[in-house]
Amino acid sequence: MSKLAIDGGTPVRSKPLAAGFHGSSVMDETEINAVTNVLRKKRLFRFLGNEEESEAAKVEAFYKARLGREYALAVNAGTSALICAMYGLNLGPGDEVIVPAHTYVATAAAVIATGAVPVIAEIDNSLNIDPLDTEKKITPYTRAIVPVHMRGIPARMAEVMAIADKHGIPVLEDVAQSNGGSYRGKALGSFGKAAAFSFQQYKIITSGEGGIFLTDDPDVYFRGRMQHDCAVGFWPGVDSNPHEYAVSGENYRISELSAALVLAQCGRLDPLLKTFRAIKKRIVAGIRDIRGLELQDVPDPEGDCGISNVFFAPDTELAQRFAEALKAEGIPCGTIYDNTIPDRHIYSNWAFMTSGKAEERRAPWMSPFYKGDVRDYTREQCPQSLGYLGRAVMMFIDQTFTVQDADQVIEAIRKVAAALL
Repeated sequence: MSKLAIDGGTPVRSKPLAAGFHGSSVMDETEINAVTNVLRKKRLFRFLGNEEESEAAKVEAFYKARLGREYALAVNAGTSALICAMYGLNLGPGDEVIVPAHTYVATAAAVIATGAVPVIAEIDNSLNIDPLDTEKKITPYTRAIVPVHMRGIPARMAEVMAIADKHGIPVLEDVAQSNGGSYRGKALGSFGKAAAFSFQQYKIITSGEGGIFLTDDPDVYFRGRMQHDCAVGFWPGVDSNPHEYAVSGENYRISELSAALVLAQCGRLDPLLKTFRAIKKRIVAGIRDIRGLELQDVPDPEGDCGISNVFFAPDTELAQRFAEALKAEGIPCGTIYDNTIPDRHIYSNWAFMTSGKAEERRAPWMSPFYKGDVRDYTREQCPQSLGYLGRAVMMFIDQTFTVQDADQVIEAIRKVAAALL
């Protein structure tokens, strides 16, 4: 057994493995030309001229075709996409929406933005929403379930959809972190009543900020469209309200510059995914036989985007020691849950819910419209989730990783495991 680098031994890599952004790291003249063409046309706002020729409409057409959905709406952020989809589902004061304990803070914040109450469900060893706990959290006030496909891993959509269908509750898929993933041969974002994606810079393809929501339901689409633009009914040639209702709306419109950048990046999505998946498969194959390590359960390995690799140590203390030892070997990684680090992807750190400092007028669980039982949130209310996250060691996978890099990741994990497990 070789001596660990953290204990003074020679590291597997003399120079730490580097990982950065995905889509933005591969930008070149394709994206530059896409943006400068918009500037040359001097059409920065989508509702000028022929709507179908706008960059935003082209992005929507790409995603409708890719996911086989009837309607799509490009917006200025992934959070905006969630909010528009939730308004489309007619969520509001008095309603409950089930979200997982492990997701970006925006998922819960979007629920609150509609006036509805987030209900936090446990996650399981996929680090996505636990279908068993999800069903336990259903009440007469539940109006939507939001499974989130975290860090490239598809949620257990067969179980989630079965529960939703059983109780007659719509599903809104949050696909912000898994653009291009699939589940049992079907694209993520094509299962629920609606779906939301993000194009923020940390996502696989990006415009810096941006998002899109999709649905097959015209009511969901037009209600969400009205929410995304308080003036949508005033633009010439835009059929904004074919139904007998009106939504005051706000302003979540995407600019033509952002849309052009997303459109240029769309062609990079599948090549990036091919690279991620090949590297991850090699790493997983090289460590799956290590005794004492439990690999993250991936509900559909073929649909995994491949942007992260996670395994569980036997306990939290060992997970932290394992992560530190791996970093010393030149493999950047970390534990997901650490009490000293306020990770915004974990419910216990959502201060507007768990700190006890929520403004009474703005907290939907304190609204007179709400008749349910959620009156407060605590940092410890999802022990199963904190247990999995505390034992999890995670590393990101980059499009620059080579086969040699993957083999060194395997070597380092096996080296540390041999010493610590």
